[in-house]
Amino acid sequence: MKKFYMVLAVTVLMVFVFVAPVYAKVTFGSTQMTPVAEREFLLNQISSFSKSSGISVELLNFEYPDLLSRLEAEHKTGKITINLVADLQANLYMMAAEGLFEDLKNVTIPGRTFIKTFEQYSYQGGQKVFIPWIQATYVMAINKKAFDYLPAGLKKEDVMNGTGKWTYDALLAWSKNLMEKTKMPQLGFPLGPKSLWHRFLHGCIYPSYTGTQASKFNSGEALVMWAYLKDLFKYVHPACTTWDNMDQPLLRNEVMIAWDHTARVKQAVVERPNDFVIAPVPRGPKGRGYLVVLTGLAIPKGASMDESVKLIDFLTSPKTQVAILESVGFFPVIQEASEAMPEGALKILTQGVVAQSSAADSIVCIAPGLGQYGGEFNEIYRTAFNRIVFSNESASKVVTELSQRLSKLYKQAGIPID
Repeated sequence: MKKFYMVLAVTVLMVFVFVAPVYAKVTFGSTQMTPVAEREFLLNQISSFSKSSGISVELLNFEYPDLLSRLEAEHKTGKITINLVADLQANLYMMAAEGLFEDLKNVTIPGRTFIKTFEQYSYQGGQKVFIPWIQATYVMAINKKAFDYLPAGLKKEDVMNGTGKWTYDALLAWSKNLMEKTKMPQLGFPLGPKSLWHRFLHGCIYPSYTGTQASKFNSGEALVMWAYLKDLFKYVHPACTTWDNMDQPLLRNEVMIAWDHTARVKQAVVERPNDFVIAPVPRGPKGRGYLVVLTGLAIPKGASMDESVKLIDFLTSPKTQVAILESVGFFPVIQEASEAMPEGALKILTQGVVAQSSAADSIVCIAPGLGQYGGEFNEIYRTAFNRIVFSNESASKVVTELSQRLSKLYKQAGIPID
């Protein structure tokens, strides 16, 4: 009898082993959310997905060159192990140009209304390269007290909604008014060594005045812009060269108006949501230029798609999009996320970001995919600013000289100058 029960137990165990479900797997290669805290957050989200879907997910973090090499090798051998990729838009474009990704135009994610601008930018050469996932951008953070000093002809609604009246000239008049009335400069930019000041120059004000980030670097329109910046900096706080982030100067009440990356002004709104609002950047003669950091989700060519699409569905759901903003600071790419956003600081941030991305005069810019030459690209713009605005050198001479270096960088990187 004991032997019978032993045989029965072994038989039951064998049956269980053979009928137990074999979970499908997604190997998710990402260049994003690599810092420890961000990776831990993403792993927790993925774990929740796996429990509800029965699909296991392995998250692999890469630097872009390593991810590219891995995908190229797998594509060449036909042995595809990575079946979902997250990376910046520019990098996804370059990989798609090598034929490494599936065309996703027939992939539909129900219940998602992707921001129109991002949906357009997910295509390259007729191919839908990626599904938008997360975004970050650069905005104006404003102490509500500043609206008491608006110049004639500009209303709070113009600033908050990004109307045609919210221009760089209006910012100059507002900053002048603030300084005259408060006896202190109230406009702030981050110009510290670890700041993102170069992003304002090439991604915001250059396209607003010239229509492009780089191809009209030494144009007549650019000279008008440099003359404007020299005027504007009469009203910029002199401590700006020590600031890497603008949240603390805002919280210390050193300035009332600031420009910076959303993640770098977030803390001011979180700590004092009743005091600050987020607004679109001003517009220039050509439109409202602003830089967007857009991350997309792509599927390598030849990879199993069903499980990957289910993970994409999860990662772009309103609940996950809101959780990403709350925990990591990247903004949603779907309209439904705004409805799921609780009242408070993050809703204030989201409203400002959505108002900017919805502006009719938007000139959306993406940091050029210059690879190893990106650092030198950034330095060219910062050098131009320092020499023209701080050292009072001839703008025409400086931009003519530096434009040659800029053109050379694009040629070395093998991409057309925008």
